Amino acid sequence: MKLLKSILGWVLPVVIGLAIALIVKQCFFTVARVDGPSMEPNLINNERIMVWRQSEIKRGSVIVFNAAGVDPQAAENSSFVKNLLGTNGTDYVKRVIAVPGDTVAFKDGAIYVNDKKIDQSYISKSEQQTGSEYSMQPGNWDLQSLSRNWKKNQGAVKVPKGQYFVMGDHRSVSNDSRYWGFVPKDKVVGVVKTFPWDTDKQKRDNVNDRG
Repeated sequence: MKLLKSILGWVLPVVIGLAIALIVKQCFFTVARVDGPSMEPNLINNERIMVWRQSEIKRGSVIVFNAAGVDPQAAENSSFVKNLLGTNGTDYVKRVIAVPGDTVAFKDGAIYVNDKKIDQSYISKSEQQTGSEYSMQPGNWDLQSLSRNWKKNQGAVKVPKGQYFVMGDHRSVSNDSRYWGFVPKDKVVGVVKTFPWDTDKQKRDNVNDRG
């Protein structure tokens, strides 16, 4: 009897602790590790991040999403984000450029959402102006011209309801919506935040306060 009580004395707290951790992970936030350069300079390879599941997704938010079924090559690529508490190997981290109902265009070296030039001060001028180099359209482009290369949403003019147009901050290397289209809301894991103790104010501002 004493042995049973002793065992329960340390097993029960462990079980409760694991249950609480699982609830927090599934409902509130999880911790992930960035894998790759697509969000440089704001998020670098191997950097740990917090992913908040309940945060509102806005233009400028950095999100983690499951790219399986979104990017046709997702199953073949190594994951861009590795969840420290378990991953399916197809989680990407990107920045939301446009939300449902928005139109997007790249012209004259700048991105326009709903015909308004957006603030991209979170990346350098050179990165802001490399859009034509890695999209499938030479020079200027918009959603309709990009969508000609997508298997889904061909002829798209606006971001569809319940979906997002995303891009990596390291524009010249990022595999993103320009290639394969929109990210459905039900694929989004959550919104990225840096850890509270991160001393790099510029990074905190560029990642946390954009959405």
